[in-house]
Amino acid sequence: MLISHIIFKMGVISATELSRHTTADDLWLVVSRTVYDLTDFAPSHPGGLDILLRYAGQDATEAYNRAHSPSLITTSLSDSKIMGRIDPSTPLPAPSDMSPPVQDVSEKPPLESMISTHDFADSAAISFPRKTYAFVSSAATDLYTHRANTSTYSLIGLRPRVLTDVSRIDINTTILGHDVKSPIFVSPTSLGKLVHPEGEKEIARACKSLGIAQVVSTSASFPIHEIAASINQASLSSPSASSSPLPSSSTLSTAAPSTTQNGADITQYQNPDDIPLFFQLYVDKARTKSESLLRAAVQSSGVAAVFLTVDAPVPGKREADERVRADESISVPMSGARAGNDRSGGGLGRVMGKYIDDSIDWSAVAWLRRTVPGVPIILKGVQTSADAVKALDHGVDGIMISNHGGRSLDTAPPTILVLLELQRVCPQVFDEMEVYIDGGVMRGTDVFKALCLGATGVGIGRGALYGLNYGAPGIERYVEILNDELQTTMKMCGVTRIDQLHPGLLNTRAVDHLIPERVEDDDGHPYAKWRRSSSKL
Repeated sequence: MLISHIIFKMGVISATELSRHTTADDLWLVVSRTVYDLTDFAPSHPGGLDILLRYAGQDATEAYNRAHSPSLITTSLSDSKIMGRIDPSTPLPAPSDMSPPVQDVSEKPPLESMISTHDFADSAAISFPRKTYAFVSSAATDLYTHRANTSTYSLIGLRPRVLTDVSRIDINTTILGHDVKSPIFVSPTSLGKLVHPEGEKEIARACKSLGIAQVVSTSASFPIHEIAASINQASLSSPSASSSPLPSSSTLSTAAPSTTQNGADITQYQNPDDIPLFFQLYVDKARTKSESLLRAAVQSSGVAAVFLTVDAPVPGKREADERVRADESISVPMSGARAGNDRSGGGLGRVMGKYIDDSIDWSAVAWLRRTVPGVPIILKGVQTSADAVKALDHGVDGIMISNHGGRSLDTAPPTILVLLELQRVCPQVFDEMEVYIDGGVMRGTDVFKALCLGATGVGIGRGALYGLNYGAPGIERYVEILNDELQTTMKMCGVTRIDQLHPGLLNTRAVDHLIPERVEDDDGHPYAKWRRSSSKL
């Protein structure tokens, strides 16, 4: 039954009546003008009973929306727990602690003043709430990989070609057979709602406007079907009109006829404009949860590929994030993970990543094939040529060279060097599958260099969140800056289409000595030998 019908049936509840239900044995509260009975749910609330009691008999809408997807409460409670709607003629006093917390932030510069992607990063540093900035900007331990992801691009030189007609430039390309207007795409990012109330839905609207692909994280602030619905909404209205009402999940029922592959029915929603929406998966220790999530993502949300994260069996140690206490009411709907604080700190990635299965191995590829047959599989987090070859042997559709933006393992290689390693020692992977890359991309020249070395697409992660600081228009401006710089670089180097980019336009000699000369086996090293430890006593 639709919630609006339930509320209509239940009737109107006065503020006086609401105020009578304020104990653990009789707990009502209001979210979005709807009165809920949380008495039975309260003891099992992942965030604890105390926070519910704090808002009992009051309007908890603002606190709820800061931490949760709007649909979470309706899917977590049965219809019988909806008591009715609050009397609109009776103003509700906000709880005493509902005023926004004092943040050590400054007003952000206007969007029109953003000239480079670095401007967006600088704006986030002064305008994000302290915890939000710590979460988004932090990286593993001493940040060597995080910094090298960006700085290594500058060690690769350009070799411009002249006297070519470059009056017409085309940066359109394809990703997994989908036409896109730029090789730049949005990598999976977590907890977008920390930056903007509409989080990943606003990112989706921007991607729709830009005509680029988006990879949605398991740790997104909204369920995948709500993010997919926001793409449809962007098709009908201005992408920046985030205040417009979104269509319900029933809008997604315009699916293609069901098809059967390997005995499995995988009816898929079809995006009418074919802007690809991909899904990044952290495998849950309770494997059946991941299976249900994947099937729902494919069947109802039009997910065009699954990006399986393989570089983070455990979260990296991000000290800046650990040092700032987390709001324990924060949760994500698809994994059910919640924020918390303990003796190690308040790191959102560490605490909220405890559900991730650290036992997955190469057999996960076959498991994914069985779970969502026919859906392309990309391994996200490949960092050596040896694993690229293994991925090819296991028949995946692509790999994404990524080190989690330097957030997982410090001193892991910068991603652009891994791309160069693949070119040197296993170039066959580029002929058999698509290769994507992210990490440290801050300039159009960075995008150009990655494409010259064989990347099909180039992802931005933190950058999307820095742009999200300004809503969908900010993300659009961020990507437009990179697109403009990419086109300028192409013209300066005498090329006019993405398929004309090639390694000969680059000088890599400053980093060639860092690139392995062959695919190393499991115990391989150019000269050091593995001597299994044994007692010499």
